[in-house]
Amino acid sequence: MAAPWEDVLREEAAVREAARLAVDAALLAGVLMRTEEEPNASEVVNYAPFTLLPSAVPSALFEQAYAVQQDFNLLVDAISQNREFLEHTLASTIKVDDFTARLFRIYTQVLEEGLAQSVFLGINRSDYMFDCGADGTPALKQIEINTIAASFGGLTSRTLAVHRQVLKVLGKAEEASRLVPNNPSQGLALGIVKAWELYGSQSAVVMFLVEEVQRNIFDQRCVENELWNRNIRVIRKRFRDVFEKGSLDDARRLYIDGQEVAVVYYREGYVPQNYDPQNWEARLLLERSRAVKCPDIATQLAGTKKVQQELTRPGTLERLLPGRAASVARIRATFAGLYSLDLGEEGDKVAAKAIAAPDCFVLKPQREGGGNNLYGEELRHVLEKIKDSPERTSYILMDKIKPQPSKNYLLRPHSPLKISECISELGIFGVYVRQGKEMMMNKSAGHLLRTKAIEHADGGVAAGVAVLDTPYLV
Repeated sequence: MAAPWEDVLREEAAVREAARLAVDAALLAGVLMRTEEEPNASEVVNYAPFTLLPSAVPSALFEQAYAVQQDFNLLVDAISQNREFLEHTLASTIKVDDFTARLFRIYTQVLEEGLAQSVFLGINRSDYMFDCGADGTPALKQIEINTIAASFGGLTSRTLAVHRQVLKVLGKAEEASRLVPNNPSQGLALGIVKAWELYGSQSAVVMFLVEEVQRNIFDQRCVENELWNRNIRVIRKRFRDVFEKGSLDDARRLYIDGQEVAVVYYREGYVPQNYDPQNWEARLLLERSRAVKCPDIATQLAGTKKVQQELTRPGTLERLLPGRAASVARIRATFAGLYSLDLGEEGDKVAAKAIAAPDCFVLKPQREGGGNNLYGEELRHVLEKIKDSPERTSYILMDKIKPQPSKNYLLRPHSPLKISECISELGIFGVYVRQGKEMMMNKSAGHLLRTKAIEHADGGVAAGVAVLDTPYLV
């Protein structure tokens, strides 16, 4: 799966010159993050980490990932509407995982009160790796699907131009012309625009719900600017602003600072650290409102690891997507081995198998954001400690994907330039909008390639491990 850069990688002087140019090109293109020292100030910024060269991606697997995205959009939406499935699937998890349990309590409270929301917007990202089987043939295997705050659609829209320029400078103009066009920030914005239109108030705003620490603000600004360009007003608020200034009128319209909110786009709220008692109150207020939440709490629950594992059970996809045999087949073809650790004979066998061969598996908690999974000896240690405890049901077990490494340079601020053995993860953004029972939009919205050195088992760009990349189809 080698890209045609082997000759370039051997020319140290050319690489150094290209790296200097690449950093300038990234700054010019707006591939930016705030610094760790000043995460809430834009006076001093630096480039977001990225690869010097695009990474090879098998074109057949790239096309497969795009082809299945609309199916995954339908699946996530179907799960979010299926109370019985969510209650059954998460029954063991909510007994031991307080975060999932609190989300679930809000979910049931809002359902019992009756949903005020009639328009539903999903922005998700399905992430894959390329598993090299026993015969060395790469296969597309899903790692997870992110249904809340799926990031880097903005910055990856701008990374493409940087890689095009680097290739040209290195005498690869022909290859540069073959890089696939990619603009997720526009695709994500079109979903928000559609939801805003269907909400039906020209004067209402779109609210980005953002974290207290906002290093990755420029990624969000890319999407935000697409909305401003369409004359849609955008406000940025934190949970505490919602708690202090948010209110509902008799029709459960959401107001903040006197402005009606049509769409709430979450870039926050996906890990326990995002919540204190006031923030939980704010989340409940948002969920009770008529505003279009992206995601609503049911869709966030649809993205949990336990749901991902349950989907691999025989017959589950068929029940969730009746009459869609082709969609079911496309989805199932991407599944890696996923196993339940629920208490009982099945879970006991799975736990014993993982303890005996920890390097063959990944232990996953119900968390988003990268850096949470356990591997190898750490996996064995944790499983041995909790193997007879209900705590183990807050995890799922997954077969470890074995991709083929390739060489690249990972450009990071203040880091020496050195070649690394790397592996990549491909994400496809999906957007859908449903009004009542009618699907109004369902599309893929672009891709994200992230690459990391093989010594790092887990973690994304925001976690400081992976870097932004561009696929070169081979």
